[in-house]
Amino acid sequence: MKASKLEKIREMNQDELQAKLKDLKEELFNLRFQHAINQLDNPMRLKAVKKEIAIVKTIIRENELKSGAKA
Repeated sequence: MKASKLEKIREMNQDELQAKLKDLKEELFNLRFQHAINQLDNPMRLKAVKKEIAIVKTIIRENELKSGAKA
């Protein structure tokens, strides 16, 4: 993932991150469904979406740990 895209994700607040995570999970579900019925155009998109989900979850967890340390 490009550094600029990663920085944009890091600048998001908690609600925006949760919304992005929800959207990515929906996209992954749709891609898996397309894959199951053999209509998936770009199978590498599955891997990319999984990686984005992992990045968003990692940033959410980092934010939780930062806010926990401040409290």
